[in-house]
Amino acid sequence: MRQLRSSITIALRSLALNKLRSALTMLGIVIGVASVIATVAVGSGATQRIQEQIASIGSNLIIILPGSTTSSGLRMGTGYAVTLSEADAKEIPAQCPAVALAGPVIRGGAQVVYGNNNWATVIYGVTPDFMALRDLSVARGEEFTQSDVDSANKVALLGKTVVENLFGAADPVGQTIRIKNVPFTVVGVLTPKGQSVMGQDQDDNILLPISTAKRKVIGFNPANADAVNVIMVQARSGAQIDAAQEEITALLRQRHHLQPGELDDFSIRNMQEIFAAQEASSRIMAMMLAAVASVSLVVGGIGIMNIMLISVRERTREIGLRQAVGAKTRDILTQFLVEAVTLSIAGGLVGILVGMVASVVISRLAGWTTVVGPGAVLLAVFFSALVGISFGYYPARKAAYLDPIEALRYE
Repeated sequence: MRQLRSSITIALRSLALNKLRSALTMLGIVIGVASVIATVAVGSGATQRIQEQIASIGSNLIIILPGSTTSSGLRMGTGYAVTLSEADAKEIPAQCPAVALAGPVIRGGAQVVYGNNNWATVIYGVTPDFMALRDLSVARGEEFTQSDVDSANKVALLGKTVVENLFGAADPVGQTIRIKNVPFTVVGVLTPKGQSVMGQDQDDNILLPISTAKRKVIGFNPANADAVNVIMVQARSGAQIDAAQEEITALLRQRHHLQPGELDDFSIRNMQEIFAAQEASSRIMAMMLAAVASVSLVVGGIGIMNIMLISVRERTREIGLRQAVGAKTRDILTQFLVEAVTLSIAGGLVGILVGMVASVVISRLAGWTTVVGPGAVLLAVFFSALVGISFGYYPARKAAYLDPIEALRYE
């Protein structure tokens, strides 16, 4: 133990004598560790954001799209056929015991005008159940009701982004906006939802009663006036989502008069599948970025090896003198190995701080969620020490096995 302490003291003293060289040697490790910390933080933040989305929307949400991937031998793609209707949406909760709610949705874009301000946004025609399906609430004003849908009243709920661009700091509740030159009364402002995991602004939208949206803004589908773009369904619980999908499939096949063996003319997706795919994608991307960033650690390790080899050459006579006065092979090996590991760990600690700062900067500039967990920090320290040992061993071994006589004669 005393010999180890002595080796550490000598190693630290040697590094202190060459501060600038030691700092430059650590630079590669600093950059490598900082890059790994930042990329892992971005990946962890994306995963956390996905989990928040699941909690916000609900893992028991099911989305039904019109059309199937294959129909009559043709590749069609979902969302482009006219096969779902408002009547389907009404029958699903009535006929499927595992379903709690279902709501039809139509979607379109429009320019919205208030006074001298205008804004292009997304218009959703929905029923009151849409609020519960998407876990939405009203921050100001009130929601529209089923009576508004039945009467096709010209009322609207605005997202935060729309409010900011049309009204600024003013209260929009009770004001009149124009959508495609049709006046609508603002009855409420939606509670902000922020960005989705795909970077989409979930507050840049307007909700209208579905009947009003069809008659005044988006229009009827020429092929079927009752058609909708999507039906959102909420299972009674996450455990019943598979049962709900089976019940919905059986009901829609019956309602659409599909024969046994005939392909579905609709597609069903649940949020668990969608979010699992997104989470897997973000995890793979984070791992790829971390792997690329790890190359900097290898470069830093090569820098340490290079400097240590130079140090061995410069201190050859010193090594010979130590051997002459009784220093053993393991003492010389330990001294130079400690120098390499100290450089690497010191660079790793600085890299962790730089990586944390970079994560905060990325979060604020790009608007991404970043999370630096203790696991990432411990991993960075471990790999820093591993780099120091791996790339410092060869120079340390070369120093330890120098011939004492040749070392003393070295000029």
